[in-house]
Amino acid sequence: MSDVGAVEHDTLGNRFVIKLQGTEAVLRYRQHDQVIDFYSTFVPEELRGRGLAEQLCKTAFEYAKAQHLTVAPSCSYISGAYLKRHPEYVPLTQ
Repeated sequence: MSDVGAVEHDTLGNRFVIKLQGTEAVLRYRQHDQVIDFYSTFVPEELRGRGLAEQLCKTAFEYAKAQHLTVAPSCSYISGAYLKRHPEYVPLTQ
């Protein structure tokens, strides 16, 4: 994973993004009051298998934790695979 880029928090675009090789891996969210809905995670096919989705999710959950937000994980990747591998974040979810 040495070629993994840094996660940027694009607050105006409501997304966490990794820019790499001229393209972007993105986790999109909506926030209403103290609930943040992680509704979409996308990694371009040519960047898959590098742990980018994992890195995006970790950064997003750590942000939610630091801001004392409740997470609504409506993205199927997050609500399924990611939370199964990272049960430490389940208490943040609704």
